[in-house]
Amino acid sequence: FQSCKNDTIDTARIQLKLIDAPGDYLEVNVEIIDMLYNNSEDEEAWTSFIPLSGYPINIDLTELISGNSLLLTDQIIPSGTLKQIRLVLSDNNNLVIEGDEGEEPISVHLDTPSALQSGLKLNLNTNLEPGFSYIFILDWDVNKSIVDTGTSGKYNLKPVIRVNTEVNSGSISGTVTGEVENDDIEEAVPLANVSVSVYQDDIYVAESLTDENGVFLIQGLDAGDYLIK
Repeated sequence: FQSCKNDTIDTARIQLKLIDAPGDYLEVNVEIIDMLYNNSEDEEAWTSFIPLSGYPINIDLTELISGNSLLLTDQIIPSGTLKQIRLVLSDNNNLVIEGDEGEEPISVHLDTPSALQSGLKLNLNTNLEPGFSYIFILDWDVNKSIVDTGTSGKYNLKPVIRVNTEVNSGSISGTVTGEVENDDIEEAVPLANVSVSVYQDDIYVAESLTDENGVFLIQGLDAGDYLIK
């Protein structure tokens, strides 16, 4: 103790976990140069998260499927209402697409609007109870986030990110297999790279791909009944 004052600051533990819905690209590389949060009445009062690996954070979003995720930060912050978080992107983003038959894959620059470089705001409005831990799952939907501008060959990055917290959410996992004949004997084998989607009341919610063992994991789901396709 450095003094006899009995003032304490109530805190909560925050983790930000990044996952991705699958897209039709070989790679989608993005660079995060800052992550901030706002938990005060002042809308301009932003505080930087401390990243686990330091800035910038370079990510290939296509790797964050089939249960893979990237823990961006694990930090203690003051409890209370966490209003928003903000991801600040650089302009050093690109995607890799398949080339013509017999040719090498092509790397294409992703144009990032200047407004997003100043920060993509994600609304949370979550009350952080003192002493509790919260994991916020940032589900980055690649297919919806990349805009093909047409014949110019340019692509724009306009991130679409769904946010859930593991405190109030769940996961669906399973294995996809198929029947094949092997020496005239039918057996179940795992199916890799199969798209698995979940719907609620016929409304698309999220999706993922199976890994080489046919296993899929879809995270950040609210409690309820789902249809799996």
